[in-house]
Formats: sequence, C-alpha cells, structure tokens
Amino acid sequence: MGKSYGALKVLRDVEFEVANGVCFGLAGVNGAGKTTLIKCLLDFCTLDAGRISICGRSSTDPAARAPLAFLPERFAPPYFLRGEEFLRHTLDLHGASYDASRAAAAVAALDLDPAALARPVRGYSKGMTQKLGLAACLLAEREVYVLDEPMSGLDPKARALAKSQFRAMRAAGRTLFFTSHVLADIEELCDRMAILHDGALRFQGTPAELAARHPGGGLESAFLRIIEDATAA
Repeated sequence: MGKSYGALKVLRDVEFEVANGVCFGLAGVNGAGKTTLIKCLLDFCTLDAGRISICGRSSTDPAARAPLAFLPERFAPPYFLRGEEFLRHTLDLHGASYDASRAAAAVAALDLDPAALARPVRGYSKGMTQKLGLAACLLAEREVYVLDEPMSGLDPKARALAKSQFRAMRAAGRTLFFTSHVLADIEELCDRMAILHDGALRFQGTPAELAARHPGGGLESAFLRIIEDATAA
C-alpha cells in the first residue's frame, strides 16, 4: 500500500498480513507513519496505491469494519457524557446491549472505580479516560481489535491489568493489532511485529527474530540499529 500527502510519501510499498488469533505489534518513532497506516486500514483516508483486506473484505466496504473495535491514540470521548452513557452509546453502535454489571466488571478489571461511570468524562484524568476507552473495546467483544498506543497514560498497575486483558483476548482467539513506543510491551505480548520507519517497513517477524539479528543488546538495541541503517541508506 502507499499513501502520500502532496509530495510527502507517508507510506511506501507497505505490505504485511496479520493472521487470525495473532497479537501483532507495530513499532516506530514519532512520524514514522503508524497512525496514517491505521487511518488507511479503517478507511478514514484513501490509499494512493494498493489495497487492504479485513477478514476477506476490502477495507473500503463498510461491512469490513463490522468485526472491528478501535481505540485511537488520542482518545477523547464527548466531554458532556457520563462514563455510563459513553459505554451505552458505544455498545449501541456495535449492535450490543449494555449490561450494568458487565460494564462495572470491565472497568474494575482495568482499575477504574465503577462509581466513575456515574460522572461526566470531562472530570476524568488521562488515565481514567484511557481505561474507559479500553473497557468500551472489551465490552464490544469484536473479532479484531485495532489499538493505537492502547496503554498511553496508564499507571503501572493499570498497564499490568491491561496486559492481562490482552492475553485473555488472544487466548479467546481474538486478533489484536496495536502500535506501541514501548518495545518491552511488544516483546511481552506479541506473536509477530513490524518496524515502520520513514513510511516503509524495515522489519517483519517475531520479537525473538528481531533480537537475534543483533544479539546481546535486546530489542531496543536491535530497533536502533535497524532505523539507523535505514536512515543511512
């Protein structure tokens, strides 16, 4: 696939596949093109070249997004809604019913006090807002989860709990595609990963395969070598 904004080529010959039931992590520096890739995946912007398929359907077909749940990097629910109202509206969009006990359990599993659901989200902290967005995704029970920096703003306890939820989702056969600046999270959670740099994929494989390419330094060292080599080239 390819995407340009005027003369700026944001994505160049990007090609990869995420198999069913796999947890796939996409890493890259700021401005590498990760969020643009997700926008193309969700048909928020039009590709200039290539195509994207989701569960066998073209990404331009609205039906292709029916199996998806999405959490954007800068998640900001309508400030005037209470937490419960946001979850109700989100589940309604997914064609799912709201159950107060399930909602309370979902937010509690992410260390968000269920009592917060009765309050307007304009009073939430960044971490509380992120937990609400993650809970909405979990409650939707979709086949595929597209999460852009899903643990942004979470404290260490909430990060650990979110990871437990992701592992449970993968164990249940869900497919997870997420971006992250934290390579340790990708190493811990992902079956496969890719590195996007300057609009092009520089690596695809398992975290172990990436580490093996530059032994002794771990994933961060291997990541640095790859982007340094790409920049030099």
